[in-house]
Amino acid sequence: MIPTDMQILALPVFIVGVILLWKGSDILVDGTSKIAAQLGISALIVSVILVGFGTSAPELAISAGAAIQKNPDISLGNIIGSCIANLFLVLGLSAIIRPIKIKKGILKREAPIMLGATVILLLASFLGLLDEYHLIGGLVFIILFAAFLLFFIGCAKKERDNEKKIDSGKTMKNIFFIILGIISVVAGAWLLIESAVTIAHYLNISEFIIALSIVAIGTSLPEVVVSSMAAYRGKSDIAIGNVLGSNVFNILLVLGVAALFIPLKTLDSMNHLLILLAVTLLIFPILYTKRLISRKEGVFMLIIYAVFIWYTFFGYTVISL
Repeated sequence: MIPTDMQILALPVFIVGVILLWKGSDILVDGTSKIAAQLGISALIVSVILVGFGTSAPELAISAGAAIQKNPDISLGNIIGSCIANLFLVLGLSAIIRPIKIKKGILKREAPIMLGATVILLLASFLGLLDEYHLIGGLVFIILFAAFLLFFIGCAKKERDNEKKIDSGKTMKNIFFIILGIISVVAGAWLLIESAVTIAHYLNISEFIIALSIVAIGTSLPEVVVSSMAAYRGKSDIAIGNVLGSNVFNILLVLGVAALFIPLKTLDSMNHLLILLAVTLLIFPILYTKRLISRKEGVFMLIIYAVFIWYTFFGYTVISL
């Protein structure tokens, strides 16, 4: 097969995407930590709400776009694969760079909310709320996401130090850098995704497998780079808050929006949904162990993720044999 012009350009586009991701994540982490300090609230709250939303923008764009184009395989597969990648690829790489400290608030608030969203996804799938009754399910998910957002905004208000003097000029500057960082990260991810999908199509890989693996990794690249950079700079709250926030955004907001357009055929993907639940449950003992994700645990998480990728590409073939 002779490669087309788009396939020839895939590699340089990939490299440009990497550069945008790297620089954008650096700006994003720096702006987030500074504005959190200026507003007198924790970087964890800011990363869950703002950074989590920003790094989930590629998932929202791709899954919603796929739903509009009547392609549930990419829409659902992207979210399942991204959530799994966030937990074990993103956190695994970040922990290897620098062990991630876990605060009590994460164990009492952020992690249980993420688990709850995952359980709701499975229950909704069993009840047909994302298939036969997808319009109802989509509305329910969006309402739950709004409640999640309001809850964390309330947490931010409670944590805010009203006695702290805020330089509005510096605050606006840091907000600008956060927005610039998000735009760079999302643009970089888009370029990487487009180049990866082009290469995958050239190699004749199915769309569902592309969504679960290549597209999912591509849309998780913002989380990979932001959390890895945050871990390297000792910003554990941003490293883990970004991941937990992104998974809640992916499940409640992205799937909620996608379900408004088409049935997502979740029952056909129940085995992968169960894998997502198992991975989510498995992260809890890792978080509770000494309240630290160590480098050894990071390696273990990457091994688990590698097994998942192997299963995605070869599992069906082995099982059928």
